[in-house]
Parts: sequence; C-alpha cells; structure tokens
Amino acid sequence: MSKEKDVLLNEEIDLVEVRCIGDDGTQYGIISSDEANQIAANLGLDLVLIAKDAKPPVCKIVDYSKLCYQQEKKLKDAKKKQKVIEVKEIKLSVKIAQNDINYKVKHAIDFLKSGKHVKFRVFLKGRELSNPQLGDELLLKIYQDISEIANMDKEPVLEGKYVSMLCTPKATKK
Repeated sequence: MSKEKDVLLNEEIDLVEVRCIGDDGTQYGIISSDEANQIAANLGLDLVLIAKDAKPPVCKIVDYSKLCYQQEKKLKDAKKKQKVIEVKEIKLSVKIAQNDINYKVKHAIDFLKSGKHVKFRVFLKGRELSNPQLGDELLLKIYQDISEIANMDKEPVLEGKYVSMLCTPKATKK
C-alpha cells in the first residue's frame, strides 16, 4: 500500500481485471491489471485505483502527483469558502435587575449586528429548579427587546440547570 491516503498505485494493483480510463477520458474497457500497468508505463503515467468496490474495479491512468495536487487545491478552496459561525454566550440569573438585563441586551445587539450568534443561558439554582418557566419568561422578555434584529433559532429549553435560547441575526438585504 502507498503511504499517502492508502491509494493503490501501479504494481500494487493485483486484480484480475479492471475497468481502465485514460487521463484524457479515453475508455480502455475491461482489461487485466497487467495490461493497464503496461499502458500506463508506455504513457509515462501512473495507474491509480479509483473505485475498488465497483464491479469491476475502476482504475485511472494519471500523473499521481498532479492528482494529489488537484485534490489538495480543491480542499483548500472548499475551506476558503466555508463560513465559521461564532457563538457568543450570555449568562443570566432569574433574579437579575432590569438595568442588568438592558446591559446584557445591549451587548447581545452588538454581537448580532456583527453577525455572531448569541446563546442566552439562565442559571437556575436551588428552588428555582422547580420553576424553570421563570427562566423561559425571562428569555422571552429578552427576545422581545432584540426581535427586530434577531431570529429565535432555538426556543427556550431546559438543559440541566440552565434554560437556554439561541438567537441568530436576521438576514440583511443588500
């Protein structure tokens, strides 16, 4: 086996017959692996096993280093295009004062305007655990303050000793 990604190359392919495809898309048909190796050697390229589970297995005649380069390039491009979502967490308690709520809401609005997701968590301690609806009410009250710029992605839900709610920024029209 080859050391890179367990790909079978050239003489490592010891199958009775394979479907062989050329670098330019030429179909060589179903031939023995020895014949396919001979064709690849004549062209100065490598024989690479592409689909070993197919009936018959599929091999392609390509420049292996060029194939690896193209695959790495595709991975890099995909990574560039992917968007990383940052989630900011704001912790609260049931017995929070109104001015503290306003302060937390102001920070949440700043986070949402910068495109971040905000997770509100209300910590329940002691006897507050017997009334988790108090946490729900607090989170719904907060959502009313930020509803103009945020969507409620996840309704308030009890998770252990926390009541959590996830808000995402509303899509802006360009």
